[in-house]
Amino acid sequence: MSASTISSTPPAVVSPGNDSLQAGAQRGRILLCLLTLYLVWGSTYLGIRFVLQGGMPPFLTAGARFLTAGALLFIVLWLRGAPVPTAKQWGACAVVGAMLLGVGNGGVVYGQQTVPSGVAALVVGSLPMWSALFGGLFGQWPGKLERWGLALGFGGIILLNLGTELGSRVLPMVVLMVAPMSWALGSVLGRRMSLPKGLMAPAAQMLCGGALMLAFGLLRGEHISAMPEPRALAAFAYLVTFGSLLGYSAYAYLMRHASPSLATSYAYVNPVVAVLLGVIFAGETMTPMAWVAMAAILSAVVLLTRKR
Repeated sequence: MSASTISSTPPAVVSPGNDSLQAGAQRGRILLCLLTLYLVWGSTYLGIRFVLQGGMPPFLTAGARFLTAGALLFIVLWLRGAPVPTAKQWGACAVVGAMLLGVGNGGVVYGQQTVPSGVAALVVGSLPMWSALFGGLFGQWPGKLERWGLALGFGGIILLNLGTELGSRVLPMVVLMVAPMSWALGSVLGRRMSLPKGLMAPAAQMLCGGALMLAFGLLRGEHISAMPEPRALAAFAYLVTFGSLLGYSAYAYLMRHASPSLATSYAYVNPVVAVLLGVIFAGETMTPMAWVAMAAILSAVVLLTRKR
């Protein structure tokens, strides 16, 4: 048989340039998502402070925030032909939404009623430490360098509790400590659950988490007794559009396309942004002990992420 009878069609050639372009485009999207989380989520702590100071109740406001953002994103995706989540996917989104938003974000909102935004961001900065611990439960135990990071980070949390307003308020301290633990565990579990594809996953999670917080706020008897201040309304709009629609969608993308350590690296950038914004725009102050605690926590997270 001659070569001409085997095939008259030349074989397809895969261009290395196309692979490089696709890889470069994905790296660009990952970097853009990281930059979004570093800056936007660092500023949401100040936005939450303005919302609470303006007369808006914590859980009703947080629930309305995520319900609004989730509904807008869901409607846009549905109109564009995205498949509606199945019953199993709704169940998974309810679990992840409850852990990330209901307990995670809800705990931060509750704590910020009495704790400065910069201090709250520092506590949430322990998120990668909890991610390392919960990752160990699924077979990825921290190495030697990471164990030193965990010890240093927990020491920073202790210093933070002793050296700031947080140490004199037991319930906010406990709630703020539980918030990043729940967020980390929810993120780890979410990777092992059947979630909708694309942006439908964060849309469904925001709907479920928002509904949970709204219901909890109503059970607590929360209500709006007077028209909130204009600054509070502007902050709420910012939290819906940038903090939820943009920020949470960026986080969902990172959790699908980046390593967990990289996806949660925003946790050690956000405290710096939150502290600076709190000092500049809200007149917050940080004690020397709090600055030492911040250095310890950030150093710990750098140790945890450096090896990975």
